[in-house]
Amino acid sequence: MSNGITLEQITQTAHQLGFSACGIAPAHDVKKEVSDAYLQWIAQGHHAEMNYLAQHLDKRFSPSLLVPGTKSIVSVALNYFPPQRIPSTNYQIATYALGDDYHDVLKEKLSQLQEAIGGLRSFCDTAPVLERYWAVQAGVGWIGKNHQLIIPGAGSHFFLGEVFLPYSLSCYSTPLPQRCGTCDACLLACPTAALTQGDASCFNAERCLSYQTIEYRGATLSQQITAHMGHSIYGCDRCQDACPWNRFATPTAEQRLLPRPSLLSMTKEAWQQLTPEQYRKLLKGSAMKRAKYDMLMRNIKAACSNEE
Repeated sequence: MSNGITLEQITQTAHQLGFSACGIAPAHDVKKEVSDAYLQWIAQGHHAEMNYLAQHLDKRFSPSLLVPGTKSIVSVALNYFPPQRIPSTNYQIATYALGDDYHDVLKEKLSQLQEAIGGLRSFCDTAPVLERYWAVQAGVGWIGKNHQLIIPGAGSHFFLGEVFLPYSLSCYSTPLPQRCGTCDACLLACPTAALTQGDASCFNAERCLSYQTIEYRGATLSQQITAHMGHSIYGCDRCQDACPWNRFATPTAEQRLLPRPSLLSMTKEAWQQLTPEQYRKLLKGSAMKRAKYDMLMRNIKAACSNEE
């Protein structure tokens, strides 16, 4: 049963709250070919040490098990593309982490959207939800060969969030086809061959520089990873930088996601001499705290070795 709210009213409300894109899909179970591919990816160990990705699979594939009573899923995207970036000669940080922690920004906006449209729950990278899958089903974009959600005419620098609704709509958004075509720019740009041609099972997280510098908890990085890091000390944007769709990217209008001057002004020497106290002060309220102090210094040491 619908509560009378339309697709157009929900998308209009989302845009008024500052979201860059919005779509809605019926909350069916995840398509079998998608869940099978995900299970194959897990079975191959391509999720590396991110064991949480192998948990709660029943809820991951069935929204109504995660949130009972869910009938529809609203998918929203929020642009984080920065108006300026760290000079290439300095240590590099993934663009998504240059501003305030996106979890805090998105949670606030999603809570407002949830209340405005009568939602049950909202999520932003905080629950077993296949965010990119639902963004595709909701017509927001498609999953590119770099496994990022690509929005036509806008690119891939977006955070995703969802609102689970207890009602159905009279009409839903139309899913978009994959439009990467024969372009392999992201595959060629990946320095560690984490990306290969094919389905979801063709992304090996253990080889990914973002995984190695953000999620991997080991005391040291391998020589192979270190050799390909370059100046990267937190994350990697190379597959996104190579994507032709990102030529359409425009700077974010969300002030809290703008690059922090304190991060932009950090020199290599300042990073190398960073103390635990400076780390806490510099990264307070930043997504970069995902990498603990010892991990970040491990990354800096590895990047520094590339200059010797």
